[in-house]
Amino acid sequence: MNTYKKNIFCLFVLTAITVNTLQAQVLPDVQTGFNQYNANTVQEKLFVHTDKSVYTAGELMWFKVYNVDGANHKPIDLSKVVYIEVLDKNQNPVLQAKVAMKDGEGSGSLFLPISLTTGNFVLRAYTSWMKNFSSDFYFYKKLTIINPLKSPAAASKQIASSYDIQFFPEGGNLVNGVPSTVGFKATDEYGKGVNFRGVIIDKNNDTVAKFEPYKFGMGHFYFTPDNHNSYKAVVKLNDKTLIEDLPNISDNGYTLNVKDGGSNQLQVTVNTNMPDGNIFLFAHTRGVIKDVETAVVSSGKAVFAIDKSKLGDGISHITIFNSQRQPVCERLYFKRPVNQLFIVAGTDAQQYATRRKVKVSINTKNSSNAVTADMSLSVYRLDSLQHASQQDIQNYLWLSSDLKGNIESPDYYFKNTDAAANEALDNLMLTQGWSRFAWADVLQNKKPEFKFLPEYNGPIVNAKITNTITNTPQNNMIAYLGIPGKRVQLYAAQSDTTGNLIFNMKDFYGPGEIVIQTNTLRDTSVRIDVMNPFSDQYSKIKLPEFSLTPAMQSTIEDDNLGMQVQNIYNGEKLRQFYDPNIDSSAFYGTPFKTYLLDNYTRFLTVEEVMREYVSEVNITHTHNQFHIKVLNNNQYLNDGDPMVLIDGVPFFNIDKVFAADPLKLKKLEDVPFVYLLGPSYEAGIFSFSTYKGDMGGNEIDPHAVIMDYEGLEMQREFYSPEYDTEAALASRIPDFRNVLYWAPNVITNKNGNGGLSFYTSDETGKYIGVIQGLTVDGEAGSQYFTFDVTK
Repeated sequence: MNTYKKNIFCLFVLTAITVNTLQAQVLPDVQTGFNQYNANTVQEKLFVHTDKSVYTAGELMWFKVYNVDGANHKPIDLSKVVYIEVLDKNQNPVLQAKVAMKDGEGSGSLFLPISLTTGNFVLRAYTSWMKNFSSDFYFYKKLTIINPLKSPAAASKQIASSYDIQFFPEGGNLVNGVPSTVGFKATDEYGKGVNFRGVIIDKNNDTVAKFEPYKFGMGHFYFTPDNHNSYKAVVKLNDKTLIEDLPNISDNGYTLNVKDGGSNQLQVTVNTNMPDGNIFLFAHTRGVIKDVETAVVSSGKAVFAIDKSKLGDGISHITIFNSQRQPVCERLYFKRPVNQLFIVAGTDAQQYATRRKVKVSINTKNSSNAVTADMSLSVYRLDSLQHASQQDIQNYLWLSSDLKGNIESPDYYFKNTDAAANEALDNLMLTQGWSRFAWADVLQNKKPEFKFLPEYNGPIVNAKITNTITNTPQNNMIAYLGIPGKRVQLYAAQSDTTGNLIFNMKDFYGPGEIVIQTNTLRDTSVRIDVMNPFSDQYSKIKLPEFSLTPAMQSTIEDDNLGMQVQNIYNGEKLRQFYDPNIDSSAFYGTPFKTYLLDNYTRFLTVEEVMREYVSEVNITHTHNQFHIKVLNNNQYLNDGDPMVLIDGVPFFNIDKVFAADPLKLKKLEDVPFVYLLGPSYEAGIFSFSTYKGDMGGNEIDPHAVIMDYEGLEMQREFYSPEYDTEAALASRIPDFRNVLYWAPNVITNKNGNGGLSFYTSDETGKYIGVIQGLTVDGEAGSQYFTFDVTK
């Protein structure tokens, strides 16, 4: 017996040494390549909380944007700009905005113009950095906009229902003679799951498998294919029958089966018709390696037992590698998140009269302790059009954001935790799983190339400069971007070999003009084209047609009346904006001297002003052109002219500066030093400012590009009247608000406590308050409360 035990022990040690040696030889390469790839491809995830989902044209849409690290869901302060778009059913943008971000959050509003037609729309959000990846990673949310002031578009002709059914072998492939689980998903033309009955028949029309959906058009069946046979799926729906081919059958390969093994174990079974040998399991959760294991294939089968505690919360990728470190199977597994934000929110009563104060108490905690949370809150009326959204920050970050395509009823998987919900969730993993990267790039240590930079400081204006003579990109040329106005903003960029220019803007808010030009005294044979900052990638999104019914008439009339009353009586209050608190000083900081020209005798020409008052310059006139030489410590900086600006726009021709009307100039700021403006070397700066910030009517060089350009959106103040006095309560100004309150920054204290208050309007009905947000550790949560308003 002792000899037997020694032999078993030696065999165990030998096996362990062999496995560890193979793992050390193969898997570290995969791990190293994987970590390097993910280090270079930081993923941002966005979530947008809107005040509601159904709007009347003429209303304001309020929103808050959360930006988190895709790996751990912690707020990430990478991009300072988020792009918001509203797309119609043809994916044409009808509204666009740039939202300023700080510490991973930002908020704003969009006015929905009365030019919009009634229908379903999509709100999407992304950053410049996210444009380097598939548009499937953008944030999407369906909106409905109703415009009672315009006749609805003619109803399209009734189109016969169309269906799509897809089959997904577990692990990726069907393999000859190897048992496999096959997932399936059947949807209608709008991506919604449908019910049906189906069978798999072979070339002899014999039934080899039967299947029907478990939930949301998804399910799975078991099947052992034979490559000497052929198979079709016959699917019977209510109004038609579909016949579809199954995926191709590989002669050789591997299949994968993942199921709950009990006792906190996940059983991963690999079947193959390949020779016995070592295979490897590699598991990661959102780019973070969680488990690496090795097993030996014996008689065409190998089994891994994964401790679930090793896997991270949410979606994990389980990949099988063969002995040549080639990925051969992949599967997703969802682990319900433990680390989440639990929000308790409620009002001090369940029923209120009109124009009465509502007090809301809020408490936040995680699974064990009270925590501080940063949240947003919307309180709006429920009616025949407006319903509680099924998408919230928790189910989006943990589920929807890591899966491709539309997820029907994502809240179902979180509100239900029974066996039925778990099976539906596993079918979802089986049919909608995908990878964010290509294993070939990872294993070849291929460094990704990025076209778009993250906007660390503010909006980036991309432009391209082309030589108009040769029609080729112009490289190594400096261009200047000025923003006319009272705040002097100027940026410089040097073109690369492809002619690209990158202007890193900062604190550029609101609509305005930009002027881009080269030094037109030297470079006139170039053309500058400004690139559209919004994404030109579009995902396949199918919006259902919106149809009006007689039952909606009363609600639509009420909402339309409320919109008009708000705009008539509170229009000014709806157009109040917060001060963005930006630095108002010029880009060059504090000048050496400031000349307030009203404090001096007013001369008739700018030349006289410069000669008489500015001691740091010497004016010369050579070759029929004026020049300025800058004096510093009685020495000239160099022979070139300094940078001369009028309201932030460069004027390279000094004659044009001297031709300006001096009576329209308010001040002159003097920087008689060498100044490095990005790639540009300036022999001093002389900056004129006009009274109105409109350049005093001075003509800009015709070679310059002048265009309207939207900066960051100004943050609007939410108007919520207070009826805290008898006079206010008795006011005859109507209050038809259906959104009672919007607060983008609701923050609880270290004990998890917080609160706020607002007043009801003249609109009676049932109201819902939706609050959701994050902690600094990436714990997400959502909660709602309801109350009634009566006369």
